[in-house]
Amino acid sequence: MLIVDKEGILIRYNVKMEKSMTPEEAAAELYPKEELYKPIAEAIFEGEEDDVIEGLEAAIAAGKDPIALIDDALMVGMKVVTDLYDQGVIFLPNVMMSADAMLEGIEFCKGQSNEAPVQKGKVVCMVAEGDVHDIGKSIVAALLRANGYEVIDLGRDVPSAEALAAVKEHEPIMMTGTALMTTTMYAFKEVNDLLVESGITMPFACGGGAVNQDFVSTYSLGVYGEEAADAPKMADAILAGADIAALREKFHNH
Repeated sequence: MLIVDKEGILIRYNVKMEKSMTPEEAAAELYPKEELYKPIAEAIFEGEEDDVIEGLEAAIAAGKDPIALIDDALMVGMKVVTDLYDQGVIFLPNVMMSADAMLEGIEFCKGQSNEAPVQKGKVVCMVAEGDVHDIGKSIVAALLRANGYEVIDLGRDVPSAEALAAVKEHEPIMMTGTALMTTTMYAFKEVNDLLVESGITMPFACGGGAVNQDFVSTYSLGVYGEEAADAPKMADAILAGADIAALREKFHNH
């Protein structure tokens, strides 16, 4: 969240909120009131995987459906985390710890039921060909999974033809691409052109240290993501009916 202070300087974090309450106090106001769900959401916020499982076990023992707990408790806890991140109250490492705890909870819930949770949709994630820096891609993939998406992770140094083949096979709602080096980001244009030539018009969300909004805007399917946390927001917007033009209007503000 970018904020303009009284001197006209852009700042990233919500200093006003940080001064008025601690992150724990801010989170406490957002936890669900249901006594079985609250400890799970709190454990998600704290990134405590063992406490998440303990809370889920207690809820299941009390008669709660394991698959329903994914939406009713785990997703609710993760929303607390992402909301506070958007407000600048917590930082990306906190989000990653929470995402890991939530994913552990999801796997536990799946193991306690014969019913499979419904995924929102598929997203293909890749690092540009020639680029071996995959930290950004890993963060994007983790946040997408934590928000209910099935991720097809192609890894790093992905040939453009391989990216196209994965899209054809899995038919995702979106593909993400990251690049750290200016020498590799031009692979995104090649991927874009291969998709267009194949009649595929889904959004191709790109970001990373070497990538900027002006560059992404030069290819037809490109949507620029300033931060990893933009990826699940883009995917949600697509499910709500947003096309590439609408995504650019919402996210191209840098």
